[in-house]
Amino acid sequence: MSISERDAGSVWHPYTQHGIEPIVPSVARAAGTKLILEDGRELIDAISSWWVNLHGHAHPAIAEAITTQAQLLEQVIFAGFTHEPAVSFAERLLAILPKNQKRVFYSDNGSTAVEAAIKMALQYHRNIGRKNKRILFLENGYHGDTFGAMSVSSRGPFTKPFSSHLFPATPIPVPTSDTDPNPIESLEKELREGDVAAFIFEPLVQGAGGMNIYPASALDQMVSLCKKYEALTIADEVMTGFGRTGALFASLNLSSAPDIMCFSKGITGGFMALGATTCTDEIFQAFLSESRTEMLFHGHSFTANPLALAAANASMTLLLTQDCRRAREQIALRHQGFIESLRGDSAFERPRTCGVILAVNLISAQGDSGYLSSLRDQIYRLSISRGVLLRPLGNVVYILPPYCISESELDQCHDTIRAIGEMVSRNEHGDR
Repeated sequence: MSISERDAGSVWHPYTQHGIEPIVPSVARAAGTKLILEDGRELIDAISSWWVNLHGHAHPAIAEAITTQAQLLEQVIFAGFTHEPAVSFAERLLAILPKNQKRVFYSDNGSTAVEAAIKMALQYHRNIGRKNKRILFLENGYHGDTFGAMSVSSRGPFTKPFSSHLFPATPIPVPTSDTDPNPIESLEKELREGDVAAFIFEPLVQGAGGMNIYPASALDQMVSLCKKYEALTIADEVMTGFGRTGALFASLNLSSAPDIMCFSKGITGGFMALGATTCTDEIFQAFLSESRTEMLFHGHSFTANPLALAAANASMTLLLTQDCRRAREQIALRHQGFIESLRGDSAFERPRTCGVILAVNLISAQGDSGYLSSLRDQIYRLSISRGVLLRPLGNVVYILPPYCISESELDQCHDTIRAIGEMVSRNEHGDR
């Protein structure tokens, strides 16, 4: 019996409708950009395995760092203890973030990094004697699958089964241009009402909401406005961090730095689970007291796992090399050239790119769009048949590759998107 067949009898997969997909492929090993399946097929991992893999699968430098650390210290409680990998990574991360970021709080993944940020923001106001409790978020935003993270995300398929259990939060329109007044006016209206604890956003690119790209200058105005009204700002860089948007972090494009930042996904180069939430010294100081009742009541068993932080340090070393910077620049340039070639193609709308992220919307005459679009399965099957792993967000097709992808591999990914457009166009006209 194959691994896939055994899986079908015992495993429950995330974001998978097992009534439609009873058998999923088994990955035997991976190297660089390639996933090698149990049956011998190879796939280019064009989505970095859910946006986590920065430098390629099984990178020897990261694997060696984990092996070395495993022989020294594999895990220790982080409440009351510390260790060198945690301190080194915190120092290195803070050195490349906006200068106002002064403290690192470790967790396990993106959702928990966001949960920690929400709790920091709410308790900060409480600790300094304010009653600010409301959270604002950008429409179309996604911040994770835990209940706090869902509460500050847009309502839709991800949150619908749990909607009656989420705490209320207020959506703010996403800027459509540098001069779009609606988001600014909506935000200021909410801020004027008072009691806003924080405004959370994915800077520059909204990931799971459809790879929606919006201007940094408009977000800058919104962050500045929050500072004027003393509401904290939370930048969710779980997807955009570690070079994905061109700069090392999307928030570096802002002149008004966020108060709190959230990280995960690429933080370890895709090797280990790890989350981090950073904040200003002002926020940290609000938790210092002679009373333990004012400390941050949040933590996880595997907080600051030494193996994960060894991977994070090794990944950081690779990220900061000139070779990595040049690789990201080349991917961005080739993406831009491909996007330009799609202008006027009737199969696509809103071709867009930001750093190493490329996305297009497939056009359906029946208006079949959104995360649950039936186009998703057609797109997925065709991409796999062409040796490329794409995981479309409904009718949105995107590429977010490891930085080690070659020119020929990137061409194969681009050609696959073009083939997808041709397939959808044929099917729309009934020529099957």
